[in-house]
Formats: sequence, structure tokens, C-alpha cells
Amino acid sequence: MSRFRYYSIRMRSAKSGIHISGAEGIYDKNDITNIVKEYTQRALIHEKGGADEIRLTVEELKEKPKKISSLPLCTLNTRNPEAAKKAALKILSSTGITVRAIEEAFKALEVGIAMRGAMLMNIEGVRLEPDLLRGVRVTRMGITKKAATDLSRKLGRLGLNNHTVKEALILAGKVHKYRMVLGELCISDDPNYTTGYVATRAHGYIRLPRIKKRGVPYGGRAFFITGGEVKELIKYLQGTPVLINNIKPCNGVVTLKEILERKPRR
Repeated sequence: MSRFRYYSIRMRSAKSGIHISGAEGIYDKNDITNIVKEYTQRALIHEKGGADEIRLTVEELKEKPKKISSLPLCTLNTRNPEAAKKAALKILSSTGITVRAIEEAFKALEVGIAMRGAMLMNIEGVRLEPDLLRGVRVTRMGITKKAATDLSRKLGRLGLNNHTVKEALILAGKVHKYRMVLGELCISDDPNYTTGYVATRAHGYIRLPRIKKRGVPYGGRAFFITGGEVKELIKYLQGTPVLINNIKPCNGVVTLKEILERKPRR
């Protein structure tokens, strides 16, 4: 057993009942005070407006976190929402997800329904999460200090060293460690953040700039799954603690052809 006690620290903030920001990580006991302060500041100073409600959860973990690697990262130079959607369709469908399912996910993310969690969708486009209005939240994930330093260095070279990219990459790393998950589609609900992503084990984490027009205030996540027991997947996503301790390559702009020619990783 580690000599450290691990704690999950989670923050969620809102203004007038509308979600503003969230953050979470796994830390040792000595980090709690500083992280709580950092998360509170992030909630109070946000481009969507300062929160009038902040919920912080500090929970000692009963289970030692699993150590995993991140997904490799790259960017496609998609110039508009149509190009981003076309690229997402090609990448995700190459893993066995049907075009129908991918299009259904885009439709669901574009109608403006605020969901706290992600959609679980089979490869035919059928929603599988127990509560279709709430979705499934991925929690209890983080990154070791050594890996965080490495990630900041690699993303810094690309001009991407920010909370948004880091936290999404950590989340995608946890999600895609579970074999039932074939792929992921994400569009930010931040009206000023227009870069989405798709992720698969075979292709890694692929940023898609201009996946939506600036000013659009909605988005969300869809996980495409196949086989296995949905209850066990949800239990893993929500409850199993995971720490990223190894950072895979972070590359700049690549072509769609280069992505589709990558050999699947086992």
C-alpha cells in the first residue's frame, strides 16, 4: 500500500441554477488545502460569470487508484463545423460504430439539453444510460505530479497547456481504458470554446477545431459502447479511481489520412 492517503476532490459551480464550471482530481492529503482554494478561485473567476453556488467534495478514497497511460494527442485542422463532423464520422465509423449512431449523437448534443453527464450509446445509436436527462458522470480521476509536469511540457510546445485540454485528456484516458468503450465524441458547452474532440483506443485523442460556431452555449459527451454489462461500466466510470502516470506523445496538426492509417493499439 502507498504511504499516501489519496483523496478525490470535486468541484461544481453554478450561477442562477445554470452550470458554470467543474473540476476534479485525485491528490494526497497535503494538497487538499491548496486544491480547494484553486478550485474555488476557478469557480469565482470564470468567463461565464462568477458562481453564486459552489459545491466542493473532498473524499478519502477507500481503493488505491489504478495507474494508466494517457491517450496520444493530435489535432486535425478542421475549418468549420461541417468539416469537423465529417472527420468525426470517418474516424469513429472506422472502429465499427455506425454512421447512424454518430449522427444521433451529434443531434442529441446540438439540441441544447443540459446534461450533467455523458450519453451511453450502442453502436446502432440506442441510448443505454439509466437516466436519459442526467447521463453518466465520469469521476474519481487524476494525474500524478510527475506525469502532470510531463504533460504540461508536451502541451506547452503546442500552445495547449490549459485546464480544458488537460482535464479532457485525463477523462478520455480513464474512459478508454474500459474495453466496452469504442469511441467518444465531445463538444464543449462553453460558448467561447469551439474545439471538440473524438477519441478511440485505435486513434487516440483527436482535437477538432471549430466543431461548433462561437456563441453556441451547449454541448456534451457521448460514449459509444459495445458488449458487456452497462451497470459494470457505469460503476467503473463513476467509482473506480484512476491516475494517469504516463503521458503518450502529444503531436501537432496531422492529416485525416495519417489518423486512419494508424494501427490499432492492444
